[in-house]
Amino acid sequence: MRKQKGMTLIAILVFLFLFLPLCLIVVTSFGTAAAIQFPIKGFTLDWYAKALQSDTFMSSFKLSLMIGVLATVLALVVGIPASYALARYSVRGRNFIKSFFLSPTVIPGIVVGYTLFQYIVIKLGLPIFQGLLIGHFLISLPYIIRVVGSSMEQLDYSMEEVAWTLGCTKTRAFIQIVLPNVSSGIFAAFMLAFVNSFNNVPVSMFLSGPGVTMLPTSLLSYMEYNYDPTVSAISVMLMLLTMGLMFLIEKTLGLASIA
Repeated sequence: MRKQKGMTLIAILVFLFLFLPLCLIVVTSFGTAAAIQFPIKGFTLDWYAKALQSDTFMSSFKLSLMIGVLATVLALVVGIPASYALARYSVRGRNFIKSFFLSPTVIPGIVVGYTLFQYIVIKLGLPIFQGLLIGHFLISLPYIIRVVGSSMEQLDYSMEEVAWTLGCTKTRAFIQIVLPNVSSGIFAAFMLAFVNSFNNVPVSMFLSGPGVTMLPTSLLSYMEYNYDPTVSAISVMLMLLTMGLMFLIEKTLGLASIA
């Protein structure tokens, strides 16, 4: 009885502090007033049109999309072989190496962003695009290592060893046997890393520059001087994008567990 009451209380708190604010954001995105207010006095889609017609928001969206995809692909190129080596062979200091790869997820985001700013921008003086790409690669890599590594550790490598004995090269066996068996994990890792990169604030904030800003940074800059429902409209579209990608991840991992 006490457990049931406790679960009910937790459900109420989650609704009040998480789902209710999200519902308010959705509702206020359709309001007709010049400022965000609830309850709304009318219904309009003008704020969505304004967001989609804004050159600033659209250019930052395209940059976020480009950086997110490129950084995640680079993380896959590095993370897949690293995950395979850590799972397949008895590497000395394996736990330390794993912890090193996963460290960006443990260190506070503001610390990661500031550290990368000091080194990439101040020390190396790299252009903004390259700096953003490196920064987002570093925050995407831990998700690749964690998800793909988990798939690699559960894989039965007997088929790969049979292929070796039949004359197949290690590279060919890896491409034709190992990768297809962890493809669902790779896809899920790509989606998860991309979502994290696309929605990241600290690294994007520190490494962005004049005329080259990621979408979260553009949204924060807009909110400094404006408080109209455009903010709610963009937030709703970001929520829908994230929910769609997370749904794909869940379906992919669900199919993998069935297989």
